[in-house]
Amino acid sequence: MFLHPRYWAVWMGYGCLWIVVRLPHAWRIRVGNGLGLLGYRIAGSRRHIVEANLRSCFPSLDDSEFEKLAKAVFKSGGVSIIETAISWLGQRDSVLSRCTFDGLDHLKQAHKKGRGVILLGVHMSTLDIAGALMASEAQVDVMYRANKNPLIEFLMTSRRGRLFPHTIERGDIRAVIKNLKAGHIVWYGPDQDYGARNSVFVPFFGIEAATTTAPSRLAKITGASVIPFAHYRENGGATYRIEMLPPLEDFPGASFEADAIRVNELTERAIRKYPEQYWWFHRRFKTRPEGEASFY
Repeated sequence: MFLHPRYWAVWMGYGCLWIVVRLPHAWRIRVGNGLGLLGYRIAGSRRHIVEANLRSCFPSLDDSEFEKLAKAVFKSGGVSIIETAISWLGQRDSVLSRCTFDGLDHLKQAHKKGRGVILLGVHMSTLDIAGALMASEAQVDVMYRANKNPLIEFLMTSRRGRLFPHTIERGDIRAVIKNLKAGHIVWYGPDQDYGARNSVFVPFFGIEAATTTAPSRLAKITGASVIPFAHYRENGGATYRIEMLPPLEDFPGASFEADAIRVNELTERAIRKYPEQYWWFHRRFKTRPEGEASFY
């Protein structure tokens, strides 16, 4: 099925990544940086999205600082491709000793209560490698967005299936509820634009952004604990840090709006530690309040 010529480019890329992930780690990071800089130069439409996001969220940057940050975002995205390959191609153990876990006891103690746990995630570029590293410490169900390319979709789901007990397509909320009620740990990233339905407009970096109310709804329906979760690449990519905060108290709170503001504040706090590592390639402000012009 996947031998058709239309898949040959994917197989060639897969083969190149298979070679790269077997290089020393410092070389892998260099290759990733190079891929990112190439993307910065040739990916015009994606660069437009990144620059629109950064201009809106960091208006105080001068031109030199802005260009430096935009390039760093692309470099981080390039490294993310290599890190994803590390996690998919069975090379996780080559970086396991490079990772520090902060707050892992918060997760283990919450899980011992027999209820589900929502890992309230952030779409940092280290997402795939962090998930692979987390799999060494806890059984976590992960959510993903289906890929339009059948071969990439097959590779993604099969490789992630080796690491995680369940992989849940982003729109399958019933599966999320079922697994949380069964006491599972489920990663959920509320920091992307999922449209106006079941969302509220609240500030994100000072901009009204459509923010999903799913964390509140899921916590209320399932009684799951909600633990903020973030992950970073440090020391030029030589090491990794995974952070889990204590479970949120009084969540869900008085209203969806109040909860969404709280979630966005936590997300902002995580992003500001390493803003270049956030996934600014996403059109976070795609959905606008009625009558407001498009960001992109």
